[in-house]
Amino acid sequence: MQKMLIKGGTPLNGTVRVQGAKNAALPVMASAILLKGQALELDNVPDLQDVRTMAELLQRLGAEVSFTDGRMKISVPEDLEWNTPADLVRKMRASSLVLGPLTARCGKTVLPLPGGCAIGSRPIDFHIKALRAMGARISLRNGAVYAETDGRLKGANVAFDFPSVGATENIMMAAALADGSTTIENAACEPEIVNLANVLRGMGVPIFGDGTPAMRIMGQNFLKSSRASVVPDRIEAATYLVGGVISGGKVKVEGIEPQMLAAALQKLEEAGAKLTLEPDSITAEYAGKLSAVSIKTMPHPGFPTDAQPQFMALLSIADGTSVIQEGIFESRLRHVPEFNKTGTKIAVQENTAVIEGVPEIKGAEMFATDLRAGAAMILLGIAAEGVSKVGNLDHVWRGYEDIIGKLNSLGAKIKLIEE
Repeated sequence: MQKMLIKGGTPLNGTVRVQGAKNAALPVMASAILLKGQALELDNVPDLQDVRTMAELLQRLGAEVSFTDGRMKISVPEDLEWNTPADLVRKMRASSLVLGPLTARCGKTVLPLPGGCAIGSRPIDFHIKALRAMGARISLRNGAVYAETDGRLKGANVAFDFPSVGATENIMMAAALADGSTTIENAACEPEIVNLANVLRGMGVPIFGDGTPAMRIMGQNFLKSSRASVVPDRIEAATYLVGGVISGGKVKVEGIEPQMLAAALQKLEEAGAKLTLEPDSITAEYAGKLSAVSIKTMPHPGFPTDAQPQFMALLSIADGTSVIQEGIFESRLRHVPEFNKTGTKIAVQENTAVIEGVPEIKGAEMFATDLRAGAAMILLGIAAEGVSKVGNLDHVWRGYEDIIGKLNSLGAKIKLIEE
């Protein structure tokens, strides 16, 4: 097993450039399915395990994918395979993003229930209900979703009970080839949604209201080739900013607008960090004593659930008692026992964590329970006295491009070992 060996106690200082967002790249790649005899070219694509899994999934469906130095080209033939390969789909939750576009494009789909990080049930009920409203016949059999249509999907009025990012993206893509207009109420508002909308516009789809809870998509008969760029990864940016503060240093992240991280930056400043905001960069600096804060994760523009473990790590060494309420995923506090190996004092009751700040933490061996928790454990190792090891790194590789190289460029002392 590969593990990270981390020698802690060195402040992080310097500048890193943010990668393209995993959570934007995956739906944008899936949107290529909507094309027929056309191609989608993408810039700023991060080289991540999940991105390569999605690329392989598209290839198995019949597309040609080339990927070099952050640039990707997806060439889509006239005919596509509609039966998705279980071995790939079960590697990541984002595989569910092909359900909407594949059903719209081919008129039928078989999708094994996806896998990914065990941070909550994240059912695809919202996706299925909305596709049924658009005329799809859907059944669940033998651990897979079977969908088919008579001709094109129909434009519909879709109202989500919760602003699900994945469901919003799936229905946006399905609606792009539907007959008529589709409205989405209680739509997700994340920057990644706006990124997908811009890509679909480039293909010729009129979309209105993206970035707000009310969207309208005008379905088209045929979509054209397009070129687009993946937005910066706000969660990666937050990880390195927290890394600077938790280690007692100063880190500048370039290539991101501060507004993309407004809620997280507010909490970082409230905890005592010194922030410098520029149009295309954010700098976070340790400015002395850290203070306890309260956080509740919420849909955008609220505090992002994907930044919760990193902030929990930071608050574990802040003065006072902090409270974090996880409002998105019911199983996203599974990392707490691993954190506590370093001497943190964190107690969990249902979806709430109470963090009693401690003056110092010690190196320990931890195992990543999911992608963002793994990144947070690396930050704890950097801030701790002594040596730490972090295992289950497959989680981390799914979302961070060259994380060891970037952290070491800031002064961290990390190396990969085999055990």
